[in-house]
Amino acid sequence: MNPIVWLASFPKSGDTWFRLLIANLLNDGEGPVDINRIPELGAIASARAPFDQITLLDSGLLTHDEADALRAAVYVVEAAEYPHAAHFVKVHDAYTLNTRGEPLFAAGARGVIYIVRDPRDVAVSLSHHSSISIDAAVDKLTAPDSSLCGSVRRQPIQLRQKLLTWSAHVLSWIEQRDLPVHLVRYEDLKAAPAQTFAAAMQFAGQAVSPGDLKRAVRHTDFAELQRQEKARGFRERISPESMFFRAGTAGGWGAVLSEEQAERIVASNRDVMKRLGYLPESDGRDAKANGALKNASPIEFDITSAPS
Repeated sequence: MNPIVWLASFPKSGDTWFRLLIANLLNDGEGPVDINRIPELGAIASARAPFDQITLLDSGLLTHDEADALRAAVYVVEAAEYPHAAHFVKVHDAYTLNTRGEPLFAAGARGVIYIVRDPRDVAVSLSHHSSISIDAAVDKLTAPDSSLCGSVRRQPIQLRQKLLTWSAHVLSWIEQRDLPVHLVRYEDLKAAPAQTFAAAMQFAGQAVSPGDLKRAVRHTDFAELQRQEKARGFRERISPESMFFRAGTAGGWGAVLSEEQAERIVASNRDVMKRLGYLPESDGRDAKANGALKNASPIEFDITSAPS
């Protein structure tokens, strides 16, 4: 079986924390894994170097669509390098098709762990991470043509990643039927990290002992991640003015977003937010409150059965 497990998410939804949980789970040492040396888990599906090495092409000479036409084949070759254990690969792309009507990510992968977070908290985190205004971050979540590295005027550091709107991104992954999906809500990972993480690892076919699980959770405590970043920096940090591991809260958007900004996000994503427990089923139009999830309880979301 193809060992790839896609760790898919809209940016700033908690995938870095999740990758560090995996790294610490697999770590044989007594101390926490260096946040700047995540073994093999630093890989992202949109990286140019593996694409260029496997295709023997300079991806910078290709259009975005031409690169997309080759990506699925690249992942098949990559998977052959990891024939046994689960190989976790970060993905920020929505689940889309190339110009030939082929999915970019199917390729017989083991499955998808989809990490989702309240889009209002995503907007706040994205604003700090990218040093953009809150309004610009809200635009990123609500624009149908939203993307990362989509410039045609210069060569972006990574291949283009179509994001779509936050809702379209979520639905593209959880409603596709090419791959089994396990949903992880950031809020549930915060509230019950051991239980939520263990369930995701079981889905991926990764053995987890109680001792290893406890150690992984302890070594990825937010205070520990902040301690490491303050001491040594973090290579995935973009903004020089804001720490990557800045707050890590759930529901903190209520103290940051204006009513108009919060409503813009809700208006664009109301149905999916309700479906995932981020708004009351009744309405949710008057949702501004510090601690936005107080009316939302953890949900069971079995999209497909785990792969064998």
